Amino acid sequence: MKSIFIISSVFVISSLSVSISFAYPIAGLTPYQRPISAPVIKAFQKSDVWYENALHGVEQPYPASFRFLEDQGGWYTPFNHRGMTGPYDIRNWHK
Repeated sequence: MKSIFIISSVFVISSLSVSISFAYPIAGLTPYQRPISAPVIKAFQKSDVWYENALHGVEQPYPASFRFLEDQGGWYTPFNHRGMTGPYDIRNWHK
């Protein structure tokens, strides 16, 4: 009797979480298709602050390999954010 109660409780909880999770777009169901309700970036303006942040810890003259920043759009890139600490922090983000 106790095992039937546990199994039925798990079923009820799992079915509730499935119905709640469909309230938001789920990328894994159709990875080839962008959800209609997903936000869209119309224009991305790179300010001086954005460039200062992207070039933090890099001394001038900037290497030619940093020209990729000219093509960088409004998507997430780990290059603009703090990374690991300690000896791996070569751009001195964690002072």
